[in-house]
Amino acid sequence: MQLKKWLVIAPLAITMLTGCSVIEKVVYRIDINQGNYVEQEAVDQLKFGMTKEQVRYVMGSPMLIENGYPDTWYYIYHHTAGHDESIQQNLVVNFDPSGTLVDIAGEFPASDQFFESIN
Repeated sequence: MQLKKWLVIAPLAITMLTGCSVIEKVVYRIDINQGNYVEQEAVDQLKFGMTKEQVRYVMGSPMLIENGYPDTWYYIYHHTAGHDESIQQNLVVNFDPSGTLVDIAGEFPASDQFFESIN
């Protein structure tokens, strides 16, 4: 009788212990996108000396402008696809005190024409 009891309880216990991780992979999860979706084509349009208004026109409004540092704009994009690991991409745009673009940094490189004159 004791053996029958263990033959029933053991598989049930194993199923319950591993069941959560199995069910988690079966349940559908939506993709979650947060922040500014940035494309390299938009970053390639940025030129040294552009005004803040011109950068906002090309890139859209930044995700973050820190208090006390109005000349540094952050474009942050965070993507979680279902059960996959999250991906975060950042673009930091720096202006001089007069409000003209001087530098960009992050996952998106500046174009080769970044220092060419603005037309």
